[in-house]
Amino acid sequence: MADDALFEFLHMEMVAHVYKQQASRAETEQERTTSVSILEGMGFRVGQGLIERITKDTPGFKDDLDIMKFICKDFWINLFRKQIDNLRTNHQGTYVLQDNRFSLLTQFSNGKQYMEEAPKYLAFSCGLVRGALCNLGLDSVVTAEVSTMPSCKFQVVIQKA
Repeated sequence: MADDALFEFLHMEMVAHVYKQQASRAETEQERTTSVSILEGMGFRVGQGLIERITKDTPGFKDDLDIMKFICKDFWINLFRKQIDNLRTNHQGTYVLQDNRFSLLTQFSNGKQYMEEAPKYLAFSCGLVRGALCNLGLDSVVTAEVSTMPSCKFQVVIQKA
């Protein structure tokens, strides 16, 4: 339980630091995009390392859906102490992972008060998923959206070679 609080605090401070650092350089939309890219890149590297550790004793995966099920269960449990609440797919390389109580957003509000602040707190998590998938052999684009706090949806689009 204490580990969760430490991770949440570290995440909040990391986001604040990156945005503060970028805000001191420029006050444009490009500054916001750069901050998201930095956080996503940090998450990508962490996701790569974590998936190596988690899959160390796991047998190979048979297809993309099998990998996504692993991400929703084992990977998510290792990160956030719970499974993804819902996984949907169109069976053409697009997956939607829904977390109804995303731990990195629960510290904010259950209303719409901080809706415009929420996306910057999801960039690192998008990078985590993309990094994990990359190390499992899947190039992907991961985006997140928040319609009601603290629920969020991660959309994963697998890039076909």
